[in-house]
Amino acid sequence: MKYLPLAALALLLTACDSTPRERQEMARKELKNLDTLARTGGQRLARAAKKTAAYDAANRARRAQPLDARHQQQVSAQLLGPFAGNLARLTPETIAGAYGQLLRETRARHAAWTLRDWDYARATYRALNAELQRLRLDLPAREELRVRARQAEFVALQATRTADDLGSAVKEKQR
Repeated sequence: MKYLPLAALALLLTACDSTPRERQEMARKELKNLDTLARTGGQRLARAAKKTAAYDAANRARRAQPLDARHQQQVSAQLLGPFAGNLARLTPETIAGAYGQLLRETRARHAAWTLRDWDYARATYRALNAELQRLRLDLPAREELRVRARQAEFVALQATRTADDLGSAVKEKQR
């Protein structure tokens, strides 16, 4: 009985003291309330979907714009510090340090980054990942574990930003 909707429960409780016409009217009112709630929820969902689609389209348009090579070098130098410049010089012994440097700088700077700054940081991250692929077979398991943990944190920081931005975009539309 605890699974009955409130409207049905109200009908059962008042059935003894009411006429069929009164119960019919009560059922109509409850159905109208349920219909209003469903319509409102559908409208909110539609607005959120439109805003999400607009956010996604804006991100795709931004990412379609090529990154400036000089600015990318500057960002890589900031994020990778002494490991920047020639990633091909990284060795199995030094690549975990490069990821550590990237993560330290990302933690320190990410709160002030724009979405375009994240694009440049992701490009640096991808370049570092390409070097990891080159060195992977020579990388000791202990170092690979450190690298994977740092990769996971970088991706988590980026995902947090994306989720926050998307949440803000949806909330703005519902007001």
